[in-house]
Amino acid sequence: MTPILLGLATFIALLRPALLVMAGLLFFVFATDWLVRTRRINPFNPIARFFRSSVAPMIAPVEQRVVRAGGNPASAPWWALVVVVLGGIVVLTGLDYVYGMLAAAGSAAQLGPAAIVRLLIAWTFRLLQLALLIRVIASWVRVSEYSRWIRWTVLLTEPIIRPIRALVPPLGMMDLSPLIAWLLLRVLEALVLGLLG
Repeated sequence: MTPILLGLATFIALLRPALLVMAGLLFFVFATDWLVRTRRINPFNPIARFFRSSVAPMIAPVEQRVVRAGGNPASAPWWALVVVVLGGIVVLTGLDYVYGMLAAAGSAAQLGPAAIVRLLIAWTFRLLQLALLIRVIASWVRVSEYSRWIRWTVLLTEPIIRPIRALVPPLGMMDLSPLIAWLLLRVLEALVLGLLG
């Protein structure tokens, strides 16, 4: 195992419990803030004053989004906790993914040029599948295809989806073309990698 992989594995192993402890502490902080906001703790209590002066400003951006969405501002601490937990999960998943890619690249480099070509082909198909997944999720949560975060997925997947959509038009609100494209990409990947042996 290379020093980079060993260092990354150690970092991930230390980060997991650190994020778990941080989530536990934030649960306590956000639960107390919720108790203050819902007046289950006396508003003149020193704890309530401390939370209003120091914790509430940190949660203010989440509270503004909750209010804009029509929610109750008192639920902002719980939404902040959800954001923190999901952020931790995304960070850990991303680090695991990077670790896996680096380990695969290291193994392919030791096996020679043919293994590197197979790895690059596999990564290309993974990128296309990721773009399809992000595009579908973005359509569910109503993110515009012209958003700078989504535009790259449209550029990568539209040449695949457009011909499928011409053959299989959407059925009411259901568009099966991304699912068909996903399955076709899996079959094509297996065929290409099978031909490379």
